[in-house]
Amino acid sequence: MTLQGCVIVPDQRHYADGVVMVAPPAPRVEVIGNAPSPGFVWISGYWNWVGDRHEWVAGHWSAPHPGHHWVAHQWVRQGDGWRMKPGHWERG
Repeated sequence: MTLQGCVIVPDQRHYADGVVMVAPPAPRVEVIGNAPSPGFVWISGYWNWVGDRHEWVAGHWSAPHPGHHWVAHQWVRQGDGWRMKPGHWERG
């Protein structure tokens, strides 16, 4: 058997053009220990879309970025689905 002209199409039921059709679960409750050094910033965990499902990415401590503050990852409703805005350091 040959597969001439075989085309594999991604599962469009869950993901299309950067929009996830499955709402992210509620954030997990994380135990935040002591910062490893003064000034460190806690980066909260978040749900990431991997393959065909949401996977939790655990929070962690990060060294400070002088003159910046952390803007957390955020899932934003877009049409019938959800788009993730990645977390980032923002000046100010």
